[in-house]
Amino acid sequence: MSTDTTVSPERGVSGADEREQAVTPLELFFDLVFVFAFTQVSSYLAHHLTWGGLARGAALLAVLWWAWVCYSWLTGAVDAEARLPARLVVLAAMAAMLLVALAVPDAFGDDAVLFGFAYVVVRLLHLALYTVVAPPETRSAVRRVAPGFLGGPALLVVAGFLDGPVQAALWGLAIAIDYGIVLVRGVDGFHVRAGHFVERHRLIMIIALGESLIAIGVGAEDLVLDLGVVLTALLGIVLVMAFWWLYFDYVVLAAEQRLAAEPPTGRAVLARDSYSYLHLPIVGSIIFVALGIEQTIAHAGDPLGVVPAVALCGGCGLYLFGHSAFKYRDHGTASVLRVVVGVVAVASVSVVVRIPAAASLASLTALFVGLVVYETVWSEHRNRLRVGDAKSS
Repeated sequence: MSTDTTVSPERGVSGADEREQAVTPLELFFDLVFVFAFTQVSSYLAHHLTWGGLARGAALLAVLWWAWVCYSWLTGAVDAEARLPARLVVLAAMAAMLLVALAVPDAFGDDAVLFGFAYVVVRLLHLALYTVVAPPETRSAVRRVAPGFLGGPALLVVAGFLDGPVQAALWGLAIAIDYGIVLVRGVDGFHVRAGHFVERHRLIMIIALGESLIAIGVGAEDLVLDLGVVLTALLGIVLVMAFWWLYFDYVVLAAEQRLAAEPPTGRAVLARDSYSYLHLPIVGSIIFVALGIEQTIAHAGDPLGVVPAVALCGGCGLYLFGHSAFKYRDHGTASVLRVVVGVVAVASVSVVVRIPAAASLASLTALFVGLVVYETVWSEHRNRLRVGDAKSS
């Protein structure tokens, strides 16, 4: 992470050049392992359609998300691709992350120890590279948060040797420590290039949305592609399109402008809150909705079970609540309409468990398409922002 004025010694570029740096091929390559990891979480949820399975799936997602977050800050601070040792460390972390993803289906069972040890390696490599290549003030910041960044993952190793409530408690404590250390000890000394940082999160959103498309294919697997399956699949992709539109049409533009306008110290805090923290429910909601879409396509004529219904409807609501929290943290305001639509989506669970799954998906899709149309045509704030963006370009 770099400020607009901080110059990385190894790169020797100006602040303006840093702002314009594109996401590197190495970062894109590294993100590919998270495509697989998110798919593994969706598969885990599909095979554990219980409340416990839903909670464990959420815990897995939280752990995977924080690993990605840590590397997004790191690769925003230094050009790891330009330095051979740094490149090798990132590739090694990618290999370790693959082992983490492979262990996801049995991360609370036979592969729990493998999951924990591989995850610790991912996080150790992150801290080691940060310590070596970051500027002095960032190295000091890394040392300040290192106890939490190592202590949380270490608890996952311990949890791997246990089971039941003790294992669950250790997972909860590990996540709380890992996420909480940067809240308690702060992010002074870390730096953020606004354009690069926002672009990284745009790309991970695309990955999450892509998981929903994969879910459509998984749900239709081994089914005859009759008219009902085709129409249900089309409903699923239209809902995913609405999700894309609601994030990328103007929300992300306003957020990037807000982040870029912050001074260096405030920018790091805003980046932590708006992106590292508040993008978790946004990304997580997409994974849960993907589960709901998969189950809908597989059982289009029957009502969804309670857990898939909560995943679908609750995921739709959580997506909009996450947007609203994101906007409130950035601008001090929230979209009342999005909150209301989110509440309607969550409340629809009681209906969804009683009607055919395809009809439920159609209703939610119509609700979100209606929200997109209203905001696109009548939202004064959206249109004002888009006009301003066009003039500036």
